[in-house]
Amino acid sequence: MRLLTHNMLACNVKGVVNGYPLRLEAEVVAERPADFNADFLRHIFARIDWKAFVGAARSLPEEHAVADLPEDAEPSMLASEDFLRRFHHALLELHVEKGALVCPETGRRFAIDKGIPNMLLNEDEV
Repeated sequence: MRLLTHNMLACNVKGVVNGYPLRLEAEVVAERPADFNADFLRHIFARIDWKAFVGAARSLPEEHAVADLPEDAEPSMLASEDFLRRFHHALLELHVEKGALVCPETGRRFAIDKGIPNMLLNEDEV
């Protein structure tokens, strides 16, 4: 699961009001090269919840944690190739292979296995 995917997932358990962002607990992370596309990054930037994205990137295991992303980002930063490369790496090249996503309100854990988050709800959660 890429951090791009994490940024778009929320807890949909019945009655949950504050199910976003899910806390990321990554156990196994892989780095996979992806083609760099500055236009895509500039386009997707407006759709990214930056605070949730940076929080997830910094929560990765130490050898993969991304500490060089700014706490806050603004569209003017998209003119910097250095910023775009760091954004690209964290957003598209880091893949959580095993771990969990945790609802901030209920603590409900959603397993991530082989890079796929299992967001299926139990019958009593629908």
